[in-house]
Amino acid sequence: MGRYYEGDINGKFMFGVQSSTAADRFGSTYVQPNYVDYYFDEQQLPTIKKELESMEESFKKVEEFFKDKDSWNRQQEKDAGISEQEMSDYADYILGVKIRDCILENGYCEFEAEL
Repeated sequence: MGRYYEGDINGKFMFGVQSSTAADRFGSTYVQPNYVDYYFDEQQLPTIKKELESMEESFKKVEEFFKDKDSWNRQQEKDAGISEQEMSDYADYILGVKIRDCILENGYCEFEAEL
């Protein structure tokens, strides 16, 4: 069981790490019922770029950690010196890249995320 987002981009939020409202950090806000609706366009690209740059170091560190793993646990994460924030940034970075690429391809990006 997991929480998904779908629309112009699709994916699954990282279990126990990533909030359903993770896309807020890229410059849009949601409307709340059972789903969070997001709409991005080219106006948000500077914010997206800035956020991705701020998470790049965490992304690279966690990407290296996952290089030889299909799964992991919190102890392995701790032993590798990876903080909860770095893991969260890793997951958000992947989402941010999807949003950015969708905007660059379509001029906008719209999706809904399960709460």
